[in-house]
Amino acid sequence: MHIAIVGNIGAGKTTLTGLLAKHYNWEALYEAVDNNPYLEDFYSDMKRWSFNLQIYFLNSRFQQIVDIQNFNRKFIYIIP
Repeated sequence: MHIAIVGNIGAGKTTLTGLLAKHYNWEALYEAVDNNPYLEDFYSDMKRWSFNLQIYFLNSRFQQIVDIQNFNRKFIYIIP
């Protein structure tokens, strides 16, 4: 079982994920921003890099869901 948290930047997804994980004693999975090759470019030119960033998020989210299905644990994770 898993719960996905969705929302805009600054909406409180990370805070809510932490609170729910603590309350239910589940594992929290956070978005890996350190390895994102488009995030810095996106903030400098959103119009140019928004598509690339969204494709990166889509691909990483797909891989995360595949990984979650292969584990027998409960997760709460963020969808950007």
